Amino acid sequence: MHRITVSARVNLSHLFWLRSLAIIGQLCTIAFVQFFFGVQLPLPAMLFVIALEVAFNGVTWLRVTQDRPESNLELFGQIWVDLGALSALLFLSGGTTNPFVSLYLPSLAIAAAVLPWYLTAWLACFAVACYVLLGFDNVPLNLDNPSNLFDYYRAGTWVNFMVSVALIVWFVARMSRALRQREYALADAQQRLLRDERAVALGVQAATVAHEIGTPLSTISMLTEELRDIARTDQGLAPYGADLELLDKQITLCTSALARLRSRASSAGSRQFVGEWLGPFVEQWRLRHPHVKFELQGEPPADLSLDDTVAVGQILTILLDNAARASRDFVSLRAYPSPRLNDFIDFEVCDAGPGIPASLRASLGAAPVDSTQGGHGVGLYLAFSSAARLGGSIELTDATTAGAASEGGASEGSSGGVAASAAAAVGGGTRARKARGTRAVLRVPVKTGGPAQAPASPGETDQVAGSRDGAAAKGPDIESGEGPARPDAA
Repeated sequence: MHRITVSARVNLSHLFWLRSLAIIGQLCTIAFVQFFFGVQLPLPAMLFVIALEVAFNGVTWLRVTQDRPESNLELFGQIWVDLGALSALLFLSGGTTNPFVSLYLPSLAIAAAVLPWYLTAWLACFAVACYVLLGFDNVPLNLDNPSNLFDYYRAGTWVNFMVSVALIVWFVARMSRALRQREYALADAQQRLLRDERAVALGVQAATVAHEIGTPLSTISMLTEELRDIARTDQGLAPYGADLELLDKQITLCTSALARLRSRASSAGSRQFVGEWLGPFVEQWRLRHPHVKFELQGEPPADLSLDDTVAVGQILTILLDNAARASRDFVSLRAYPSPRLNDFIDFEVCDAGPGIPASLRASLGAAPVDSTQGGHGVGLYLAFSSAARLGGSIELTDATTAGAASEGGASEGSSGGVAASAAAAVGGGTRARKARGTRAVLRVPVKTGGPAQAPASPGETDQVAGSRDGAAAKGPDIESGEGPARPDAA
């Protein structure tokens, strides 16, 4: 069983084109020598050999068009045929006295570049044997004017040298480049495999933790419900009613998150229009961060659809959560067609936090790292992995101000802009926020138009699951996060 070559298809294609050039060169050389140097060659026999080469090259082309990979043994046969055809032509044109006899060397150099050493050694032995036999038996050259023999030999030697140099440099350079590209591809595949293995390990750990906290969470929910019932009759617990209600909402969010984890693990992502999906997604995210001053800027593209809204939602949740931890005073989200790539959409998340430390910038997304806010970088690591799996990417940059964070792609229809929103969020002042800020851009492929499936949106599913006692659906309570006692919260 012979090993499949690393770049066999490229090698066989190169051999086909090299043989095509060799056939053209052989025909031109025979015509030039026959008519300009007056060398009488056995044309029928030589043309028969070239015709066999043409037929074999046609079969080779059919082989190149097939998807089945080529083995080293097949490439060995290809070069062996080339050496045999060259030997036959040399036998009919003077043998070792022919200046083109050194064309054995480029073929052997090609064999050394693409074949294992033992197959190259067999070809070298075959070439040496042919060379020795040509010295003993050949068809001598028949010149009309023997005095032209030196000129003929010198011209042939010059052409042979140029052809040999061109073939060796071109083919070996192409093979080296193909091998380097394959090495880069293999290295990238290894990195992707390592990243996927880490992501799978983190997913297993997340599933294990979700299973372990299910029972304690149910116990806490039962105790909270009992305390709320007692608070209705016990005047001593009455002041804590709002806190118990808030605690009940947070427990509901936790149970909803566990339910989403189970449902997303057992179902594939759904295709939806961005405009239909983004609104419910944002509303669900705001339930988890009621204290964050959040702004959804502009109108999302109505004619673009996502193939996997579940995966995109998970990535955006991680980016928005990080922005909320960095800056509770201002977080914005905007979706717009990517100005860099066609058929891509950019989700831009901006905050007014302290920015990304230079020591973490190179490591974020490549591996879990400890952050300056107590995290371990697992979320961003999973976000980068998921974005790469979708064929997209994530860019993390600093912004001098919150307003400048989305200045590059802000639509003119945005009311007030990011800077004005940030200023209003901190008290209605007219000065833009001076914080450094972070701008995260998720770029994923989209499709234009097309029918969109209509499954239950993440927001609808989670709101139904989280509507226990009707508390989770109350607007003022959700916005404040602390019950009716905070009606002034934005």
